[in-house]
Amino acid sequence: MPALFAEESRVRAFAAVALGAGDAARVARAAGLSAKETAGALRRLREQGVVASGDDGGLVVVHDRFRELARAGRPASRAPGDPAAAGGDGRADMIVRTFVRDGRLVRLPARWTRKKVVLRHIAEQTFAPGVEYPERTVDEKLRAWCEDGEVDHVTLRRHLVDFGQLRRSEGIYARPADAARTGTA
Repeated sequence: MPALFAEESRVRAFAAVALGAGDAARVARAAGLSAKETAGALRRLREQGVVASGDDGGLVVVHDRFRELARAGRPASRAPGDPAAAGGDGRADMIVRTFVRDGRLVRLPARWTRKKVVLRHIAEQTFAPGVEYPERTVDEKLRAWCEDGEVDHVTLRRHLVDFGQLRRSEGIYARPADAARTGTA
């Protein structure tokens, strides 16, 4: 979390939201930031889950997220469903935590190596190896990942196929048993 607040623009934007600025224009005015700086700061704050849209659509601070971030720093207190609790590669776990929140894909990473990690995680959590799924079922499962995110289920499905996490043949999809070792387009 310290890295999140290492940028002054993020601190100012966060403070503005905490003090009641409910939209980007108000945040920019209250924080004394340009529209571009505000957009970047709010994007990063949303990605980390410390700022979100409230019930009324205005920006709010997500206080529970701070508790989660504090617990994430202590390995013994991680929940069983947390990707980091399974051991594994700490870097991969960090990447997944950055782009997946509460079982939802926030956005896809731009870097290929990170994208492969996130797509592998989604495939492993969603599809059993070797089981065939009709496209409609795949779409239903992927919609759950895309709810309230920046990526739609069709784009996610295409990336899963392109990166080798799913195979497609005549409208039927299957996760290959060796998908963890594949992933190149």
